[in-house]
Amino acid sequence: MKLTFDRLVMILLVAVIGVYAGKYFYTKPQFINGQKALNFQAVTIDNQAFKLSDLRGSYVLLDFWGSWCGPCRMENPAWVAFNTRYAGKKLKKADAFHMVSIAIERNEASWKRAILNDGLNWPYHILDQTSSMKFFNSPIAQLYKVRALPSNYLIDPQGTIVGVNVHPEDVEKIIAE
Repeated sequence: MKLTFDRLVMILLVAVIGVYAGKYFYTKPQFINGQKALNFQAVTIDNQAFKLSDLRGSYVLLDFWGSWCGPCRMENPAWVAFNTRYAGKKLKKADAFHMVSIAIERNEASWKRAILNDGLNWPYHILDQTSSMKFFNSPIAQLYKVRALPSNYLIDPQGTIVGVNVHPEDVEKIIAE
């Protein structure tokens, strides 16, 4: 009987490890430092045309989030403070710093309400809307292979990814170099 119990424990342990490993590799960002950021076009919250390539020469943080995502909403105050500190300021190696929020949503009203409630004080808010139950099949999320929120990419003035899933203190170090 002991041998059977030991086997059962081992099988369960392998299964648990397999599930966690699978989740890690599935949600792991597919883009890494040194890769070129992919250009995309969209429309901002104020109905303005947006092209990522128009921000060349600046550091850009692409921030994938959702109004329904608790961890995303918890990060927002830190990004608001960071943006308040750096928006519109000339940097050592760049013209400026820009936040670009890409919300993966089904409900436009919830997205707009979250922007107001969280005080997201930058102009580039993009709705990457999906009507499906599969949130990550929206166009920009698919382009960047986003499979978990929050996710972000820091792009340097030449259009190269220099940070993946960074925090404000990481960005501060990178843009100060």
